[in-house]
Amino acid sequence: MRVVGVVGPAGAGKSTVCQILARRPGIVHIDCDRLAWDTYRPGGPAYLRILARFGEEILAEDGGVDRKKLGTRVFSDPQAKADLEAIVHPLVMESLREVLARARKKGARLALVEGALLLASPHVDRNLFDLFLWLSVPAEVRRARLRAAGWPEEALRQRIQAQEELSPPSLPNVLLVDGQGSPPVVAERVLQTIHSYFGEEAPSS
Repeated sequence: MRVVGVVGPAGAGKSTVCQILARRPGIVHIDCDRLAWDTYRPGGPAYLRILARFGEEILAEDGGVDRKKLGTRVFSDPQAKADLEAIVHPLVMESLREVLARARKKGARLALVEGALLLASPHVDRNLFDLFLWLSVPAEVRRARLRAAGWPEEALRQRIQAQEELSPPSLPNVLLVDGQGSPPVVAERVLQTIHSYFGEEAPSS
């Protein structure tokens, strides 16, 4: 099974492209953001550590972590962001290994692992990946997409600011893909890039 990281900042179209391709036989989509939030839930492996670091003011009324409150804290404080990643990302890697193992047992031939920080976080085990695809989209296009998706302006500003330094490293297994265009067109572009890199036939629709 090939494991491909789909990377890029918010608004690059990672989720949409992965969801489109995951409709095809043999392709699975793994969202690292979902894996991360699973660690935050009450009783999850990161829950008490996050409370110890950030305090109970980040909690929602039901006792769960309020994503908006936590995001406001970490997006405005680089050290808080680094501390959160140090707590959560190693746990995400543990979960990712388990999910990949299950996908292999089920016969998947391609796993698309979505994550904005797969190439930026020091806690990511990049040996799990065969290839990384960076969806390249101009900032103004990404902002427009996030606005269209209903993001409040302040949350949008914080997310863009927090990820403005993200850039793809120059490595042989990191390829840039033009993320502009309709989602089906970009999805096909991603699949053809994977096909070309491995010299294999692209999975049929």
